[in-house]
Amino acid sequence: MIGLFAVTAAGRRAAAELAARLGPDAVVADGPIGPAVRRLWDHLDAAVFFLASGAAVRLIAPLLRDKHTDPGVVCVDEARRFAISLAGGHAGGANALAEQVADVLGCTPVVTTATDSIGTTPLDELVDQLDASVDGDLAACGVAILDGWPVRLVNPHGFPLPALPPNVATDAEAPLWTVVIDDRRPTQDEERTLRLIPRTLVVGIGSARGVSRTAVTETVARLDREHGLDPRAIRAVASVDLKADEDGILEAVQDLSFWHSDGGEELSLLTYPAAALAGVEVPNPSEVVRAEVGTPSVAEASALHAAAELGAGAPVELVVPKIKGDNVTVAAARIQPRGRLAIIGIGPGAPDLRAPRADVELRRASVVVGLDQYLDQVRHLLRPGTEVRATGLGAEEARAAEAVELARAGRAVALIGSGDAGVYAMASPALEKADVDIEVVGVPGVTAALAASALLGAPLGHDHALISLSDLHTPWEIIERRVRAAAEGDLVVCFYNPRSEQRHWQLGRALEILAEHRPVTTPVGAVRQASRAGQRVWCAPIGEFDPAEVDMFTTVLVGSSQSTVVGGRMVTPRGYRWMAADAR
Repeated sequence: MIGLFAVTAAGRRAAAELAARLGPDAVVADGPIGPAVRRLWDHLDAAVFFLASGAAVRLIAPLLRDKHTDPGVVCVDEARRFAISLAGGHAGGANALAEQVADVLGCTPVVTTATDSIGTTPLDELVDQLDASVDGDLAACGVAILDGWPVRLVNPHGFPLPALPPNVATDAEAPLWTVVIDDRRPTQDEERTLRLIPRTLVVGIGSARGVSRTAVTETVARLDREHGLDPRAIRAVASVDLKADEDGILEAVQDLSFWHSDGGEELSLLTYPAAALAGVEVPNPSEVVRAEVGTPSVAEASALHAAAELGAGAPVELVVPKIKGDNVTVAAARIQPRGRLAIIGIGPGAPDLRAPRADVELRRASVVVGLDQYLDQVRHLLRPGTEVRATGLGAEEARAAEAVELARAGRAVALIGSGDAGVYAMASPALEKADVDIEVVGVPGVTAALAASALLGAPLGHDHALISLSDLHTPWEIIERRVRAAAEGDLVVCFYNPRSEQRHWQLGRALEILAEHRPVTTPVGAVRQASRAGQRVWCAPIGEFDPAEVDMFTTVLVGSSQSTVVGGRMVTPRGYRWMAADAR
């Protein structure tokens, strides 16, 4: 149970608003606050106080026993500016609750627990994001970072990293610790060094039939012994498909999996047809090998081919050309890191409609680019030190170009948009400018169409089309053809960007086209500011719907000829009645 306690009218209003969003677990306490707190305390999982922090401290101090059993306590000031994690930050869940309360009430979360006030331990998240093995005392280095000691960062391959605390820097003077992100072993041991080893390497193996496990294992070990490659960085092993059942190779791969016993995925042998490997350019082709297996290279070609496949467009390089062992050859390729661009749909506005993956990607970014009003919705989710590039309306292409250039420079970038229009405006120009030099990740969110549909009922229950009425980049003639095609196909149509000062007539014209193909009773639903303050939901028959009530913050959904209104809600059947009748 989450107890909500307030003494003023404003506090009670805020408590009621919060209770509606937190659900049935939230209870607004009645009566004088002191007796209510004492009565409910032993039954609470958490508590939110809408009063001054000093007063809240005096109320709960006599009741606190143990941080592992006490409820988490959050305090919200009268002006609703801050949600303060007051007690039970970790064990009681107050830190997470403060973030949730801040999301609902639109205030700033205040978290003072060390590991949470700067984000969860930066190194733990970094290990996760890089899918890296750890060599060194992760906890001790993490404590040094939290305590503000200078920590030197060594990132020779240029992995795109999230925002890190200011005391972690490549030019840190007199560092207490050094963090190295590399797939190679150090040339010498250094004290207070933490090594993070990303899985970037692919080992290619070629062999004669009947090769021994020992011969393969020994030759692979030379990658470490002679070339300094850390076996924990091996992501995969590859060969030609003729070796898919070669016991010596399979047993050696099993041995290599020992290095991944820290929780990484177990290694497996990837095999490819000789014809696929024959097309890979390598520095050391062999006509003898071509005559035997149909490709001039197995070790080098399979390493490069598998690296390219696993890298999904990332550049690859042959870091160790083939080395020869006893009836076996081995080579190693590296999947090179590249800048990262996450295109994120943050949803229509309400925090509970934002996908959890969007939150993860926002914390992963070192720079976030977006429209200023959208950035305001997610600033509290960003790591301290995250660079924010905010712009105003009408600069979609400029924002996209800036995000792509930052990613090309090796940064971890988040480009945000809201709803269908925001994602459309961001993703299209960004993807047009992006190339293989950067990694592009799409993070879907709840769109304006889905948010509006949920509020209206189920208008999108059958086939539908989403059409933007903005002619900023698309001529109206083409837009009208699309509307006419949707009308002739009897599709439910969702219009976004339906109106602006420059486009005051286009929605009316689009409705006229649709009305030519469906009954005058066809329902048209509209939602303005879905899930945000000022939300409005209304519905009218297509012959009576007034486009003048619509603005640029409105999403309009027009039913098909089969759509109806039931109990004030729009419904579109999944199939057509006449089709069902024919089937009978």
